[in-house]
Amino acid sequence: MAIELSTAGTGELGSVVAVLREWIRDGDPSQLHPGDLGWFWRFGIERTAAATRIWRRDGEIVAVGMLDEPDWLRTGIRPELLRDDELARRIVADVSVPATGVLVEGKAYVETPTGALVQDLLSKDGWKADAPWVPVHRDLSDPVPDPGVRVDVIGAAEAHERTAVQRASFAGSTFTNERWFAMSDGLPYADAQCLVLRNEIGESVAAATVWSAGAGRPGYIEPMGVHNLHRGRGYGTAMVLACARALRELGSSSVYTVTPGTNVGAIATYQAAGMRTLDEIRSQYRDA
Repeated sequence: MAIELSTAGTGELGSVVAVLREWIRDGDPSQLHPGDLGWFWRFGIERTAAATRIWRRDGEIVAVGMLDEPDWLRTGIRPELLRDDELARRIVADVSVPATGVLVEGKAYVETPTGALVQDLLSKDGWKADAPWVPVHRDLSDPVPDPGVRVDVIGAAEAHERTAVQRASFAGSTFTNERWFAMSDGLPYADAQCLVLRNEIGESVAAATVWSAGAGRPGYIEPMGVHNLHRGRGYGTAMVLACARALRELGSSSVYTVTPGTNVGAIATYQAAGMRTLDEIRSQYRDA
């Protein structure tokens, strides 16, 4: 049976989250994590569904795409099908023709799992490699050191603190209280926590959201930031340690995140917290 492409309905997002949990494996930070969908969920379930693409074969989900932006598609592919010729050619065809509704016309970007045949085919079609991103990873088999500071798990009553630190950490952030509640209502958040780190006088100085994919699978940090008025004091390193401890308690086998290769400060912070860098990953893009 031919492979079919569709835009997800809100009732299909549960199936999407379930397969993403199954597909994520230790050592492969390039697969779409359920936490990626969970973080996008801050825009609401309808917008999340509208941004999600599903490829099916014989009714089974074999690949998932999430449009972070209309010109930026991030994908997850069933691991056993990374080199499947039929699936790869269908995905390439769908991202190459604007009429399919996957990507907008003009310059566009596609992220695919490392080793996927899609990458080879896009390269042959003239797609170029974008700037590198660096995954950082820590195995959680052994206990994680205490960060030595107070870190609270944030609930509805403290949501305003989580969103305020986010906006103070990232220029242009639109993470409002309303969007926190939308995110926390999302299916992936059942296996997630928002954390806030406090300084010695109780101020919220760093924050993060951690996403579990289930026991024995890698957990994900997305996002993590330090308030712009409180940087350079070791809070970032402490926050990463707190994230690792939280995910270990949730049963995760490891913790990882991905940061731009140009962000040497962030990479140094993750390394200081005991995370090691993995091979860089790159999206691919076509010119306008």
